[in-house]
Amino acid sequence: MRLVHVGLGGWGGDWERTVLPRVPEVERVAVVEPDRARLAAFRRAHGLPDDACATSLEQALQQVRADGVLVTAPVGAHVPLALEALEAGLHVLVEKPFAPAVEEALTAVSRAEQLGLVLQVSQNYRSYPAPRAARDLLRRGALGELSGVSVDFRKWANDEPAQTHPHYRFPQPLLVDMAVHHVDLLRFVTGREVERVRAVASSPSWSRFDQPAAASALLEMSDGLVVSYRGSWLSRARPTPWAGEWSATGELGELSMASRHGGSAPPVDDSLVLRGRDGVESPVPLQVPELWGRAAGLRQFARAAAGGPPPEVTGRDNLATLAAVEALVRSSESGRVEEVLTPR
Repeated sequence: MRLVHVGLGGWGGDWERTVLPRVPEVERVAVVEPDRARLAAFRRAHGLPDDACATSLEQALQQVRADGVLVTAPVGAHVPLALEALEAGLHVLVEKPFAPAVEEALTAVSRAEQLGLVLQVSQNYRSYPAPRAARDLLRRGALGELSGVSVDFRKWANDEPAQTHPHYRFPQPLLVDMAVHHVDLLRFVTGREVERVRAVASSPSWSRFDQPAAASALLEMSDGLVVSYRGSWLSRARPTPWAGEWSATGELGELSMASRHGGSAPPVDDSLVLRGRDGVESPVPLQVPELWGRAAGLRQFARAAAGGPPPEVTGRDNLATLAAVEALVRSSESGRVEEVLTPR
């Protein structure tokens, strides 16, 4: 796949350093960055020719031949860029969150389906060893009928200067920017959909975030499964891995999971423990795949665009994750139970 990469900010730069070089099915043929100084610095650092660099997607597509576009620009630009790429006949892989709103995301999903093009969302937490093994165990009935799930996420992210740190200005930085990962994993691991939610967001006086950076929520999933979720960017408690600490309980036991401790090294520190009815705890052996996280998703994207199986997280599938996050935000603002409104 000949790929144009749009967006060279912090996370886009990380894609260039730690993801793209690991996927041999992909050749990045051009980069797009509207910040001319950042683009010039990237061109010099990587020794790129002028025609491999552009300040707009339109310019890049005039300069190179491409098969697909990777969008790691700010979230407000995701759908406009995706639509521009789709109209040019290109497949699209877009970072999470997919879009600021479900209805906006739906416009890109519908257009990709009309044109027969791949539109994939990078929900990279699915592609780690522990969540994949947990999903398989639950599908095989290792816990019997589930009675509940709890998820905890804790990080301290309150030390940077408030004037210069863009994360502090994100809208709903916990629910929109972080819980989107955990909600998507809940759908993936349990195989169920979120139907209604109740959320309370909080913001202590010393928080440097513009909007609430901590929240607690109950999520009611299909078949009556209730999930307890707690997340915080402002926790001085022992930090969790990025995918959080999980406990799933059922009639036959408990499954404890921790995943995505961070960094680009192989995820050998993922863990999954099965506690049986007798109280005996048994670590579940995990297999570290050749590719994991974003790189695994990028390989899925390239293979789907080449006529292989569709990716795991299509734009259509991700609408349900985005709708659940929207409901969490509405509930945190309304103080009421909110239904998840996933478009069909």
